[in-house]
Amino acid sequence: MTIAGVTRELLVRYLDVWTPAALRSAKRVTFAYAWSAPGTVEDSHTSTKNANGDSTEPHAATAEAALRGFAEFDDLLRARRLTYVVVGPDGDIGRHLEGVQAELRTPANLAVLTLDGQPEQLLTSAMTAAGSGGAPLLVCAHVAAPIEGLHGAGRPVEQIVVLPPGDWIRQRETLHANGFALTTGVEFLAANGDACLVSLATDRANSLDAFKNALWSVDEYAGVRYRDPTDPGGHLQDISLEPHPGPLRRALLTHLG
Repeated sequence: MTIAGVTRELLVRYLDVWTPAALRSAKRVTFAYAWSAPGTVEDSHTSTKNANGDSTEPHAATAEAALRGFAEFDDLLRARRLTYVVVGPDGDIGRHLEGVQAELRTPANLAVLTLDGQPEQLLTSAMTAAGSGGAPLLVCAHVAAPIEGLHGAGRPVEQIVVLPPGDWIRQRETLHANGFALTTGVEFLAANGDACLVSLATDRANSLDAFKNALWSVDEYAGVRYRDPTDPGGHLQDISLEPHPGPLRRALLTHLG
């Protein structure tokens, strides 16, 4: 499995927890998926297969996977509204997702808004257009640096950021400076050398728990390993439902020392 495949699975698993919780807590919620120009974080030329066997780009495949996941909550969407915003440099993504909606016969309360462009310039204004204020908001962005100005765009608001590997300390400081009280980050490394850093910024401790549970549930046979970006030794860890306690032991010894 590629890095793109692992980050897609992680997002879908987290959405399986976030979506019903958000819909039960509010009558309207917003999810945004965004990515910068090709090559910023992932190899956009690596193709995958969608449910129909058609070749799709990684971000289109992830956007579709999220939409298919939302469609599973048809019962909750009968009385509540979920607005799904997609922002990226792909003018065909809107037509692609329209086809998926037609196939799945998604309810009217699942609204999809697509914007062609760079999320750094469009995402905050897209949240305003989507009416995300005062309601749960989750943003997943594949960008070169955390997008600023999102903390007040929803209530509560969370941000999953997929970044180039390295410099996590500075990225974490940026997220804290933008109002997020809690952050966590992990680096994924594939056997072919591809790598990325995935982080969650939130104000809710239970969201951190849900994110970590989703992380440990990712396919352990994916051929991808992970590590703590703050570990000076850079120790690699196999993905497993029962992770090795070595990194925790080292962190505790460092703290106690």
